[in-house]
Amino acid sequence: MMQSAKRPVLTQLSSGDLGYLVTQVRNQVLASIERELAPLQLTAAQFVVLNILINGRGRTLSEFCKLIGYDSGAMTRLLDRIESKGFIRRVENPSDRRSYLVELTDAGTAIFPQARAGTQRALGGLLAGFSEDDATLLRDMLQRILVNASET
Repeated sequence: MMQSAKRPVLTQLSSGDLGYLVTQVRNQVLASIERELAPLQLTAAQFVVLNILINGRGRTLSEFCKLIGYDSGAMTRLLDRIESKGFIRRVENPSDRRSYLVELTDAGTAIFPQARAGTQRALGGLLAGFSEDDATLLRDMLQRILVNASET
């Protein structure tokens, strides 16, 4: 009986395995974060918004859309849900009366350290058993994929 030759890993990855693995990793990362944030009544996507605000990376709907990759309708719905929990508020944009700025409320600022700790626990658990060299290699390979993606 003839055994079929095993395809090289690079061929396997470029034939669809890369997309599958990245999707599965993304799903598990989000699920782990969701479990940690559930007691705080936050989702992973809601935490991302709080994180963007606390780090000063965005304040407008279009900035959030660009950073998160949501369309304006989905982003508006996400902001609505966070605002209903009292973690953010929308204020008039003094430089463009047609839009608004998003800012953290005191409640959003207060919950953020707990939410960040939860995400760190989740991500730390996913990196269990990784050495510093493993983590460096993982980061470098993911960054290389991002560079390759930006060049295509």
